[in-house]
Amino acid sequence: MDKKIAVLGTGAIGSSVGADFTKAGYDVVLIDQWPAHVEAMKSNGLHIKMPDEELHVRVRAYHLCELCSIHPCFDIVFLTAKSYDTLWLTQFIKPYLKENGVLVSLQNSMNDEWIPPIIGYQRDIGSVLELSGEVFEPGLVKRNTNQKKTWFALGELHGRITPRLKEIAEILGHAGRVDITTNIWGAKMSKLVVNSMISAFSPVFGLRSSELIRRPELVEISMKVGRESLEVGTTLGYNMEPIFGMSAEDLKGSPDDVLKKSLLTLVSNTGREARSMIFQDILKKRRTEIDYISGLIVRKGREAGVPTPFNETVTSVIKEIELGKAEPDVSNVSRFPTK
Repeated sequence: MDKKIAVLGTGAIGSSVGADFTKAGYDVVLIDQWPAHVEAMKSNGLHIKMPDEELHVRVRAYHLCELCSIHPCFDIVFLTAKSYDTLWLTQFIKPYLKENGVLVSLQNSMNDEWIPPIIGYQRDIGSVLELSGEVFEPGLVKRNTNQKKTWFALGELHGRITPRLKEIAEILGHAGRVDITTNIWGAKMSKLVVNSMISAFSPVFGLRSSELIRRPELVEISMKVGRESLEVGTTLGYNMEPIFGMSAEDLKGSPDDVLKKSLLTLVSNTGREARSMIFQDILKKRRTEIDYISGLIVRKGREAGVPTPFNETVTSVIKEIELGKAEPDVSNVSRFPTK
């Protein structure tokens, strides 16, 4: 394939898929705003540590500031940055995206709501992903889910199956299992619901996901968070979609059954060592994506007329932790409503 590919944002997700694409022989460059990480990739490539394998891949890496002098033109851009960087990075990469090029948002949250106004509805492809990893040192990635455990859903925003969708699914298949969906919006909302239950929720207590599910009193509150999020989604008209490789059969049963099954599936697939992206950002003392997970549920809840007191509490506590006004601790359970 002669497609020119960029991975924009090389945290754990971007580094992992970028290394896999490079290893598969694609014409791919990795672009990031963390100078030390870019320099490490330039000098030594990427070192990916997985539970049963280690990869050392030489990659082509660029600082953001280098693009204006090399004038690249990309057929496909995989955007793997934090959600709060989506708007400006989409504007940044737009001049380097070919007229018929496409951007694939490999991100959490509902970023495909605000990407199309920048590059055009027809140039954006949505995805949902399950890839657990972390980067604390330049050039070194700890990937908890290897290619067999990694899962992606890929879909056109209009819901049709297109040749370009199949082509991108083939590329992404080198990083994990790929399901093509005609309901990408439902899949993204389903992932947002689960993220509100675990990825945003567990850092409130300073726990890994695998630790949280062993605390029945916390799982009970997590379920209340999920019920709120699910009600917001269904009220706004989203049709929930099987995710994490689950089947339509797995969605049968009561809402609580579906929520718990989704929660346990995610934790089982990502493994005991996984720390959510929000937990990692707290450890790094940097801004989190809470406004794009629980905070987004709260905003959409207002739009739908659905009360979201549990998601409001998660958002509030994480923001306090960001500002140093609170600590991640199990004692934060007292902050939640009793009903």
